This record gives sequence, C-alpha cells and structure tokens, in this order.
Amino acid sequence: MANITAVFGILLTLGIAFPGLLAAWWLLFPATVERARLRLDRTPWRCFWLGGVVTALLSIPVGVLLALPFGLAKFLGWSLVVAALTMAGLGAAGLAAKMGDRLASRSSDSLSPAGAFVRGAVALELAAVFPLIGWVIVIPLAIVTSLGATVFALLHWMPRVSPLPQGDYRPRSEAEGEGLRVRVSAQ
Repeated sequence: MANITAVFGILLTLGIAFPGLLAAWWLLFPATVERARLRLDRTPWRCFWLGGVVTALLSIPVGVLLALPFGLAKFLGWSLVVAALTMAGLGAAGLAAKMGDRLASRSSDSLSPAGAFVRGAVALELAAVFPLIGWVIVIPLAIVTSLGATVFALLHWMPRVSPLPQGDYRPRSEAEGEGLRVRVSAQ
C-alpha cells in the first residue's frame, strides 16, 4: 500500500509542477517560446514532421549509447534523452501558449496573458493525463510536434506571411485583433 501511495504522490507532484515548468520556459525564453507558438499556429504539420525526423535521428545514437555496457555511454545516452525532452519542453510551452490564446479568445472574461498561459498549460496536461488516449496519442504527438517547433524556433525559421490583396493592407496584429483572416503560406 505504501508503494501505491508513493507512486500517486510522485505523479501528483509532477502534475502540479508541469504547468510551472512550462511557465518558467515561457518567462525565461519569451522570444523562443513565441517563435515556437507562431510556428505551431501556422504550420503544425511541418513541426510534426520535423520533430519526427529529429526524433528518428536522435533515437539511433541514443539506442547505441544505451546498449553499450559502459557506464559513461549510458550516461551520455540518457543525457541526450534529457536534452531532447528539454528542447521539447520549450516547444510545449509554445503549445501551451497557443492553447491559452485560444482559451482566452473563447472566454467571456478578459484573461491576462499569464492566466491564459497557465490555463493552456493545465489543459495540455489534463489532455495528456487522460487514460490511454492521452498516454498513447496526446503525449507522443505533443512531444514530437513540440520538438519540431523548438528546432524551428531555435533556427529562427518562421513561416512566410503572404501579403493581403491590394488596398486591404493592415498590420498583422491589427488584422488579427479585428478577427480578419490573414492568409499565411507555409515555408
């Protein structure tokens, strides 16, 4: 019974800490998280495919290092896993920011950016915790897509914005604020 209580306590602690971790990334690296959010907002499938390629490329050296019987090799393998998950955490903060923006736009109250972000992080966490669907679909998709968004953000590869038709130009933030559709072409 003590083991079950310990596991439950650890999972509960991690559940409370995850939105805090995402908020820390959001506060410490605002430009990178914003680039990841924009990339996830405009080209989510490209983020997914780039994340899949990066995951596949990382899995080969990680698998080799973890299979070697040397302690240093295993340490390096696990270090690569932690580094990849840390990078995916930056993209996950962008995903939480995107979800927070969508929650704020659908909310009747005016939410602060921090309140919307935390609500987005909690919504992402609750989706991941849902039995089977969250574990098998949401978590792997979120990790792979977040990793791709982080790579795009760190390389400063942003999607191109197509110009509006002649005579209908407004700054992007103004057009989005009025709810106008702004065409974006994928890079």
